[in-house]
Amino acid sequence: MRFLKFPALWAVAMLLAGCAGYHLGPVNGESAGEKTVEIVPFNNQTLQPRLGDAVTQALREQFQADGTYRLANGTGDIVVSGEIKTYTRIGMSFANSDVLTASNYRVVIEAIVTARDRSTGKLLLDKRKVTGYTFVHVGSDLVSAERQAMPLLAEDFAKNVTEMIAEGAW
Repeated sequence: MRFLKFPALWAVAMLLAGCAGYHLGPVNGESAGEKTVEIVPFNNQTLQPRLGDAVTQALREQFQADGTYRLANGTGDIVVSGEIKTYTRIGMSFANSDVLTASNYRVVIEAIVTARDRSTGKLLLDKRKVTGYTFVHVGSDLVSAERQAMPLLAEDFAKNVTEMIAEGAW
Protein backbone atom coordinates (compact mmCIF):
# COMPACT_ATOMS: atom_id res chain seq x y z
CA MET A 1 0.00 0.00 0.00
CA ARG A 2 3.01 2.24 0.38
CA PHE A 3 3.49 2.43 -3.44
CA LEU A 4 0.10 4.11 -3.77
CA LYS A 5 1.56 7.16 -2.01
CA PHE A 6 4.04 7.67 -4.82
CA PRO A 7 2.13 7.31 -8.11
CA ALA A 8 4.93 8.80 -10.21
CA LEU A 9 7.42 6.26 -8.88
CA TRP A 10 4.95 3.46 -9.51
CA ALA A 11 4.34 4.68 -13.09
CA VAL A 12 8.10 4.78 -13.84
CA ALA A 13 8.53 1.26 -12.45
CA MET A 14 5.71 -0.04 -14.67
CA LEU A 15 7.17 1.73 -17.72
CA LEU A 16 10.59 0.19 -17.18
CA ALA A 17 9.09 -3.24 -16.61
CA GLY A 18 7.21 -2.96 -19.91
CA CYS A 19 10.44 -2.24 -21.81
CA ALA A 20 12.37 -5.17 -20.34
CA GLY A 21 11.83 -7.40 -23.38
CA TYR A 22 12.54 -4.74 -26.01
CA HIS A 23 15.38 -5.48 -28.41
CA LEU A 24 17.01 -2.60 -30.26
CA GLY A 25 17.94 -3.34 -33.87
CA PRO A 26 17.56 -6.52 -35.93
CA VAL A 27 16.36 -9.62 -34.11
CA ASN A 28 18.09 -12.12 -36.39
CA GLY A 29 21.51 -11.69 -34.74
CA GLU A 30 23.10 -9.65 -37.54
CA SER A 31 24.09 -6.00 -37.57
CA ALA A 32 21.73 -3.65 -39.38
CA GLY A 33 22.82 -3.02 -42.96
CA GLU A 34 25.60 -5.60 -42.79
CA LYS A 35 24.30 -7.58 -45.77
CA THR A 36 22.64 -6.53 -49.00
CA VAL A 37 19.48 -7.93 -50.54
CA GLU A 38 18.67 -8.18 -54.22
CA ILE A 39 15.00 -8.32 -55.25
CA VAL A 40 14.51 -10.20 -58.50
CA PRO A 41 11.32 -9.12 -60.31
CA PHE A 42 8.44 -11.38 -59.31
CA ASN A 43 6.87 -13.56 -61.96
CA ASN A 44 3.12 -12.90 -62.24
CA GLN A 45 1.12 -16.05 -63.05
CA THR A 46 -2.24 -14.31 -62.58
CA LEU A 47 -4.41 -12.43 -65.04
CA GLN A 48 -4.06 -9.21 -63.01
CA PRO A 49 -1.86 -6.84 -65.05
CA ARG A 50 1.24 -5.21 -63.50
CA LEU A 51 0.86 -7.11 -60.22
CA GLY A 52 4.41 -8.47 -60.38
CA ASP A 53 5.81 -4.97 -60.87
CA ALA A 54 3.81 -3.60 -57.93
CA VAL A 55 4.96 -6.43 -55.63
CA THR A 56 8.61 -6.05 -56.66
CA GLN A 57 8.55 -2.29 -56.08
CA ALA A 58 6.79 -2.66 -52.72
CA LEU A 59 9.39 -5.23 -51.61
CA ARG A 60 12.23 -2.88 -52.50
CA GLU A 61 10.61 -0.04 -50.59
CA GLN A 62 9.87 -2.25 -47.58
CA PHE A 63 13.45 -3.52 -47.34
CA GLN A 64 14.71 0.06 -47.49
CA ALA A 65 12.32 1.10 -44.74
CA ASP A 66 13.11 -1.94 -42.55
CA GLY A 67 16.87 -1.33 -42.52
CA THR A 68 17.93 -4.86 -41.54
CA TYR A 69 19.41 -5.36 -45.00
CA ARG A 70 20.63 -2.75 -47.48
CA LEU A 71 19.05 -2.83 -50.92
CA ALA A 72 21.65 -3.91 -53.48
CA ASN A 73 22.25 -1.84 -56.60
CA GLY A 74 23.58 -4.85 -58.45
CA THR A 75 24.22 -8.26 -57.03
CA GLY A 76 23.27 -8.71 -53.38
CA ASP A 77 24.32 -11.10 -50.64
CA ILE A 78 20.77 -12.44 -50.43
CA VAL A 79 18.65 -12.94 -53.55
CA VAL A 80 14.87 -12.79 -53.08
CA SER A 81 12.68 -14.10 -55.88
CA GLY A 82 9.14 -15.29 -56.23
CA GLU A 83 6.17 -16.21 -58.30
CA ILE A 84 2.67 -14.85 -57.74
CA LYS A 85 0.35 -17.82 -58.12
CA THR A 86 -3.15 -16.60 -57.29
CA TYR A 87 -5.17 -13.42 -57.16
CA THR A 88 -8.50 -13.97 -55.43
CA ARG A 89 -11.42 -11.63 -54.97
CA ILE A 90 -13.79 -12.55 -52.12
CA GLY A 91 -17.12 -10.73 -51.69
CA MET A 92 -17.42 -9.32 -48.17
CA SER A 93 -20.60 -7.24 -48.31
CA PHE A 94 -23.34 -7.06 -50.88
CA ALA A 95 -25.75 -4.48 -52.23
CA ASN A 96 -29.12 -4.21 -50.49
CA SER A 97 -31.06 -4.47 -53.72
CA ASP A 98 -29.03 -7.33 -55.26
CA VAL A 99 -27.49 -10.08 -53.14
CA LEU A 100 -25.26 -11.18 -56.02
CA THR A 101 -23.55 -7.80 -56.44
CA ALA A 102 -20.68 -7.28 -54.00
CA SER A 103 -19.93 -3.76 -52.85
CA ASN A 104 -16.81 -4.67 -50.86
CA TYR A 105 -14.19 -7.28 -51.65
CA ARG A 106 -11.24 -8.77 -49.87
CA VAL A 107 -8.46 -9.20 -52.43
CA VAL A 108 -5.80 -11.81 -51.63
CA ILE A 109 -2.59 -12.76 -53.43
CA GLU A 110 -0.60 -15.91 -52.79
CA ALA A 111 2.97 -16.42 -53.92
CA ILE A 112 5.96 -18.68 -53.66
CA VAL A 113 8.93 -16.79 -52.19
CA THR A 114 12.54 -17.91 -51.98
CA ALA A 115 15.59 -16.21 -50.49
CA ARG A 116 19.02 -17.64 -51.22
CA ASP A 117 22.46 -16.72 -49.93
CA ARG A 118 24.41 -15.87 -53.08
CA SER A 119 27.85 -16.94 -51.79
CA THR A 120 26.92 -20.33 -50.34
CA GLY A 121 23.80 -21.10 -52.36
CA LYS A 122 22.02 -21.95 -49.10
CA LEU A 123 18.26 -21.58 -49.23
CA LEU A 124 17.33 -19.17 -46.44
CA LEU A 125 13.61 -19.02 -47.13
CA ASP A 126 11.38 -21.29 -49.19
CA LYS A 127 7.73 -20.53 -48.53
CA ARG A 128 5.11 -22.04 -50.81
CA LYS A 129 2.27 -19.85 -49.59
CA VAL A 130 2.97 -16.27 -48.63
CA THR A 131 -0.13 -14.06 -48.68
CA GLY A 132 -1.06 -10.44 -48.71
CA TYR A 133 -4.51 -8.89 -48.67
CA THR A 134 -6.45 -5.66 -48.72
CA PHE A 135 -10.05 -4.56 -48.92
CA VAL A 136 -11.59 -2.95 -51.99
CA HIS A 137 -14.73 -0.84 -51.98
CA VAL A 138 -16.38 -0.98 -55.38
CA GLY A 139 -18.02 2.19 -56.55
CA SER A 140 -19.09 2.35 -60.15
CA ASP A 141 -16.00 0.65 -61.59
CA LEU A 142 -14.43 -2.55 -60.20
CA VAL A 143 -11.34 -2.33 -62.43
CA SER A 144 -10.47 1.17 -61.22
CA ALA A 145 -11.09 0.22 -57.60
CA GLU A 146 -8.76 -2.78 -57.90
CA ARG A 147 -6.11 -0.68 -59.64
CA GLN A 148 -6.22 1.85 -56.81
CA ALA A 149 -5.99 -0.90 -54.18
CA MET A 150 -3.04 -2.68 -55.85
CA PRO A 151 -0.31 -0.66 -54.02
CA LEU A 152 -1.95 -1.48 -50.67
CA LEU A 153 -2.14 -5.16 -51.59
CA ALA A 154 1.51 -5.20 -52.67
CA GLU A 155 2.55 -3.33 -49.51
CA ASP A 156 0.85 -5.85 -47.21
CA PHE A 157 2.50 -8.72 -49.08
CA ALA A 158 5.89 -6.97 -48.93
CA LYS A 159 5.58 -6.45 -45.17
CA ASN A 160 4.95 -10.17 -44.68
CA VAL A 161 7.92 -11.20 -46.83
CA THR A 162 10.28 -8.64 -45.29
CA GLU A 163 9.32 -9.75 -41.79
CA MET A 164 10.00 -13.40 -42.63
CA ILE A 165 13.43 -12.64 -44.05
CA ALA A 166 14.53 -9.95 -41.57
CA GLU A 167 13.47 -11.90 -38.50
CA GLY A 168 14.87 -15.17 -39.74
CA ALA A 169 11.54 -17.03 -39.86
CA TRP A 170 12.98 -19.77 -42.01
